[in-house]
Amino acid sequence: MDALTGLLEGPRARGAFMIRACFAPPWAVRVEDRAPLTVMLLVRGRAWIVPDEAGRLLMSPGDLVIARGPAPYTCADDPGTAPQALILPGGECHYPDGRPLNGVMDLGVRTWGDRPDGATVMLIGTYQMRGEIGGRLLDALPPLLSLTAEVWDCPLTPFLMEEIVRDAPGQEVVLDRLLDLLVIAALRTWFDRPEAEPPAWYRARADPVVGPVVRLLQDDPAHPWTVAGLAAKAGVSRAALARRFTRLVGEPPMTYLTGWRLALAADRLHDTDDTIGAIARQVGYGSAFALSTAFKRAYGVSPQEWRTRPA
Repeated sequence: MDALTGLLEGPRARGAFMIRACFAPPWAVRVEDRAPLTVMLLVRGRAWIVPDEAGRLLMSPGDLVIARGPAPYTCADDPGTAPQALILPGGECHYPDGRPLNGVMDLGVRTWGDRPDGATVMLIGTYQMRGEIGGRLLDALPPLLSLTAEVWDCPLTPFLMEEIVRDAPGQEVVLDRLLDLLVIAALRTWFDRPEAEPPAWYRARADPVVGPVVRLLQDDPAHPWTVAGLAAKAGVSRAALARRFTRLVGEPPMTYLTGWRLALAADRLHDTDDTIGAIARQVGYGSAFALSTAFKRAYGVSPQEWRTRPA
């Protein structure tokens, strides 16, 4: 499993949040939900995304923006428009003065705003959970990632528009999968852009020697890998692999493997009821004690303490 898959695994299991937002100017919504990842796809009209820090963006039809949380931001028809609503963690909606909206802006199935025929229509998908695997990828993204319609042709838009307002059995699963596809396609496009700074391991996957080794480590972390064994798989000497891997990925192969194993363990402690011993074997440690020792060294707490604290 690579980190792009890992980024999506948790939200896919729990159900992401998707709505169609419809507004007529003037409009503005303040977002303080602390979500790790929010995808905004503008279908009609225009919208400004205004973070508290510098870097505001103007969206036109067909543009996609990914906001990396937990920093707050405002969506508006104009940067100067005062917010009319506040989005808080858990999907709570309040007026700016703190009073709950109590469904005032609900417009139908997964539709929200001030009028269903508003000049601005935006599809919004929010991932609520962040795992250690996904963190490796999220941390490589800018606070606001933008793909304009000139470089991003999304064939999913018509299908999303139709499905997001459908009220049918299994619809949440359908929307989860569509959102996953949207994010994967967007991140692939972004990482191929010259202005992007993908993580070193992502770039290294294109290397004919290091790429296959990274995939081996990610796909089978429980295997008792050694640098010599990996070098044999790659068809190079042990020293050559160690030098090349460290230069491209930024750390030696075994250090990378340790970090990957512990990230997997951290997510499984939150996502499953498996025993610590079972998780240890799944990620390549011979015993619960061995995993606990390495885990506490990396995360500062024991696996059990990690499991009982909020995700």
